[in-house]
Amino acid sequence: MSGPVPAAGIRPDDLVVPPGATWQQLAPELTALLRGTEGGPSAVVLATSGSSGTPKRVRIGAAALRASGEATAQVLGGSGRWVLALPTHHVAGLQVLARSALAGTEPAVVTTAPGMPFAAPAFAEAVARLGAGSGLRLTSLVPTMLSRLLDDPVGVAALRTLDVVLLGGAAADPGLLERAREVTRVVTTYGMSETAGGCVYDGVPLPGVRVRLDPDDGRLSLGGPVVAEGYVGDEGLTASRFSPDGGDRWFLTDDRGAWRDDRLHVLGRVDDVINTGGHKVEPRDVEHALRRLDAVADALVVGVPDPEWGSVVAAVLVPRDPAVTPSLAEVRSALTDLIPAHARPRRLVWRDAIPLLGPGKPDRAAARAELAR
Repeated sequence: MSGPVPAAGIRPDDLVVPPGATWQQLAPELTALLRGTEGGPSAVVLATSGSSGTPKRVRIGAAALRASGEATAQVLGGSGRWVLALPTHHVAGLQVLARSALAGTEPAVVTTAPGMPFAAPAFAEAVARLGAGSGLRLTSLVPTMLSRLLDDPVGVAALRTLDVVLLGGAAADPGLLERAREVTRVVTTYGMSETAGGCVYDGVPLPGVRVRLDPDDGRLSLGGPVVAEGYVGDEGLTASRFSPDGGDRWFLTDDRGAWRDDRLHVLGRVDDVINTGGHKVEPRDVEHALRRLDAVADALVVGVPDPEWGSVVAAVLVPRDPAVTPSLAEVRSALTDLIPAHARPRRLVWRDAIPLLGPGKPDRAAARAELAR
């Protein structure tokens, strides 16, 4: 929280959000920040999830946080009351608090015992605490959470009472989206701490947000009022990723994208493409195919070094039934009509869950290290 300078690069008027921070702890300073109260904080400092390596601390100015919240309300059709299911020290969770502060409402917090996983009953209890009232009923989730809710009748019933579910943090499987949209309105979001959270909703940039694609490799840059100030204590990295251009502030991401039917499709990280035997393989295409198999509940695909192929496609799989874990040959055979031979996994492991970073982001580095062994 703001106060004496606690670490290199932190300013006295920064609101530093520590792990485990509660709504009650953050609400006064967060409200002062969003209202521009004299003597209040001027920016929020959050740690990234570390998906590109070492976690970084991002400074998000009050104007960026406010612009994000106001644009979200404009696109979704108004402000409302939120269910907080995500950690507050990650940007999606903090945004639930910021949007609540802007709306003058208090979020209903999902309470889970330490060490226990997210579960439908706790979520349903939080939804019930929203009570009656005007305005939208909303929440923000990652795909893993949404999948657990859809697998539990209690979770399905709770989702039906909500007006909007923002879904981000990781790519959502088409099958999961199809199931969820039969229950409630689901809006997919793309963004990161460096853009004050999600800034592209269902493939459409929020008002004021701009998107550029590198003509050579499709690498994404995001610009507009939601872009953060930079990285705390790392001027070199800030200069390499953040830049003013054409009246906007821009952030260079690690992701690739493409426009299809006037919507942005995020293809994956620049360094995630697998070059195997001269063929380029998109991990997400393989993951989608694997999830269509009866035995597979979830999948994470990475490339690992191989002396013959350069790299090979490898997968961490989660079984629908722990007693049914087909062999590599059986999985490859089942994929015959779904993806070409060069895209089928040549290594796989079955695990109870996909390794994750932060709130639901796949830990590809951990998967790659395990499969390389």
